[in-house]
Amino acid sequence: MANFNQGAQVEHQKFGLGTVLSHSDERIVIKFDDHGEKKFVSSLVVASLKKSDRQPPAEKRASRARKPKAAAAVAAAVTATPATA
Repeated sequence: MANFNQGAQVEHQKFGLGTVLSHSDERIVIKFDDHGEKKFVSSLVVASLKKSDRQPPAEKRASRARKPKAAAAVAAAVTATPATA
């Protein structure tokens, strides 16, 4: 059985290019560029993986979620408007 160390770059026939996150005799976890993290049974998938000589992709920074300013302005206007009866 091929040995895929943590950080190894691999190519899967269905999921494409990815990086090995962990590998044991039973399981292998790969983070694919376009399909996210996948867990496989090692004995079933290792034969179909090809080693890749590419550089690992740069990690993207997580963007901070922002509250839209327009929604906050509308909410403030609604609460400030006096009710008429």
